[in-house]
Amino acid sequence: MREDGKVTVLVSGRGSNLKALIQQQSGYHIHHVISDKADAGGLVIAHEAHIPTTVVLRESHNSIGSFKNAILSAVQETEPTLVALAGFMVLLHPAFVETFYGRLINIHPSLLPNFSGLNTHARALEAGASEHGCTVHFVDTGMDTGPLIAQAKVAILADDTPDTLAARVIVQEHALYSWTTKHVAQGSIRLEGRTVLYSELARTEAASRNFSIF
Repeated sequence: MREDGKVTVLVSGRGSNLKALIQQQSGYHIHHVISDKADAGGLVIAHEAHIPTTVVLRESHNSIGSFKNAILSAVQETEPTLVALAGFMVLLHPAFVETFYGRLINIHPSLLPNFSGLNTHARALEAGASEHGCTVHFVDTGMDTGPLIAQAKVAILADDTPDTLAARVIVQEHALYSWTTKHVAQGSIRLEGRTVLYSELARTEAASRNFSIF
């Protein structure tokens, strides 16, 4: 087991999951926050928590390749144990994934492989799904296609709207992401190839918290 891992978080938006990761730090610490948006709310949250930040802007680079390489360089400079994507809206360069494979996680607001991509809550309702939720997965070079780590589920109610469903799912996101981050940072959940391995502690805790693992 590792001691508290250094986690670098990548954000593009308001930073709801980042805030939860900061508030629930246990077995890891948020070491640095990187954003591709200068006005991202996540940067404000990081500043208030006295966490160093870096901004890498697309408009500062003459090509998408240069921009994505700059993101990789910025993350490498922070020397993280683990990289966590929290609403980061950039599809990472394959070299990034290769560099941090097995140390790179993301949270997605659906029960993957269902409803990858955007607008997940509305799509779940339109499809007539009976349950919804969120998934933490290791990142590969596809969009939401990496090995699944854990899920938290909510029932879909007859009168749900995308907003009411999203409000219940985000509560589960905040709990699931901090729990998963802790275990991956400490090595009690790890990736070999595309197989996710769990310690007995991780399995026991997942069951006690009604998280599904694979």
